[in-house]
Amino acid sequence: MVQTTVVTTRIKKEIKEALEKAGVNISSVIREHLEELTWKLQLKEQTEKLRKLLEKVKPSEPGFATKSVREDRESH
Repeated sequence: MVQTTVVTTRIKKEIKEALEKAGVNISSVIREHLEELTWKLQLKEQTEKLRKLLEKVKPSEPGFATKSVREDRESH
């Protein structure tokens, strides 16, 4: 079972009324936005971890790719 918690915020009464009049499910919109924001933040964090990891990898020597492709083709 997924644990949940309640988040409360205040908005202008006119905004709430306008959204409800338009048929907007406010709770659903807020939930979706927060889930998307969380996903983006996690993606940013993971991207930063990968960037730091890649900084430690030294680059290949010049001509490595050409040499590797040539060796692979000749081995078949």
